Amino acid sequence: MPTLANDIADINLADSGRDRVEWAERDMPVLRLIRERFAKEKPLQGQRVTACLHVTTETANLMRTLVEGGAEVAICASNPLSTQDDVAAALVRHYGVQTFCIKGEDNETYYRHIHQALDIRPTMTMDDGADTVGVIHNDRRDLLETIIGGTEETTTGVIRLRAMANDGVLMYPVVAINDADTKHLFDNRYGTGQSTIDGVLRATNMLIAGRTVVVCGYGWCGRGVASRAKGMGAHVVVTEVDPTKAIEAVMDGFMVMPIDEAASMGDLFITTTGNKNVISSSTFERIKDGAIVCNSGHFNAEIDIPALERASTARRAVRPFVEEFTLSGGKRVYLLGDGRLINLAAAEGHPASVMDMSFANQALCAEYLVQNSASLDKNVYRVPLDIDRNVAALKLASMGVKIDVLTKEQEVYLNSWQEGT
Repeated sequence: MPTLANDIADINLADSGRDRVEWAERDMPVLRLIRERFAKEKPLQGQRVTACLHVTTETANLMRTLVEGGAEVAICASNPLSTQDDVAAALVRHYGVQTFCIKGEDNETYYRHIHQALDIRPTMTMDDGADTVGVIHNDRRDLLETIIGGTEETTTGVIRLRAMANDGVLMYPVVAINDADTKHLFDNRYGTGQSTIDGVLRATNMLIAGRTVVVCGYGWCGRGVASRAKGMGAHVVVTEVDPTKAIEAVMDGFMVMPIDEAASMGDLFITTTGNKNVISSSTFERIKDGAIVCNSGHFNAEIDIPALERASTARRAVRPFVEEFTLSGGKRVYLLGDGRLINLAAAEGHPASVMDMSFANQALCAEYLVQNSASLDKNVYRVPLDIDRNVAALKLASMGVKIDVLTKEQEVYLNSWQEGT
């Protein structure tokens, strides 16, 4: 491998990182098939991709796919606590990817790493949270002339990008990977559901059964977390602002109430909304002694941490990724993972099997942008339906699952109006 520009924790971790990347690959058959095709066809030849993603074993397999497709790739972290340092080392030593990320980096380093990853002058961006797009539009507008398009992995980033498009300031097309059915119906629900509980358990070693778990937000991530908590024996309370989602939560068997009403009941609070200050000062005033608070949305703004700090008379770390805040009157509140993504701060993120579909969409949409960007407006686009369905079909095939095929008669019936009751 050539010597690469990078800023990582320890290059000596590279071999152990490679072993874990290869372990994850076992459960990523769809992405592996795409990588094999990319190696032959080189659809990304000449492209330079800046990726701002969680640097995990699954992400490393996506980066390998882009490189096999002919792209030059630089990656930085999309969250200060989501980097797996051994994977970062493996990307540099074994996979030819310029890498700028260190688990636990401060805010200044986080943004410096984004700028370093952008120094390859990308033709394409790949985001999880839209921070790279924001930096380009605010500070690196000189790069806009080379960028043909981008992709966005998560709900929070799609919200930001659609706001930019609505304001007329988005300067290149972006494909919203999160909108693919093979992403949000599986990654968000099953991935977030399992990995969030995994992060909580690794950080606290608490027993979920018999506890009251308050899940803030009932989108696909919240659905997944609520379902997994219920399956482990928790009493689950859901908080929502959307009346339709609230009705769904009720009919799924959960209690639904405002957050401040749930505050005095909850043993564990998990935010999954993509909004800010969902758990606020008024919640902390009402919260019970010993409550644990964490976030599984993209940014730590979901919990009003400054309000918690102001209300505290003392604070101390009691376990890795667990900080105790003592409020006036002696009540204690425990914050996990600095309020950042608990599934990546304290655990390993989503299982490889579910990320297989998400990252298959990423790779195929990168190819789609190369082929179609010239005809796309500066807007946010859904993943093309044929890509979405192809990913689902490949995943089913990898699982040995077969499904029916419409007959000609059925196709005609579904596409006609003449035949009724």
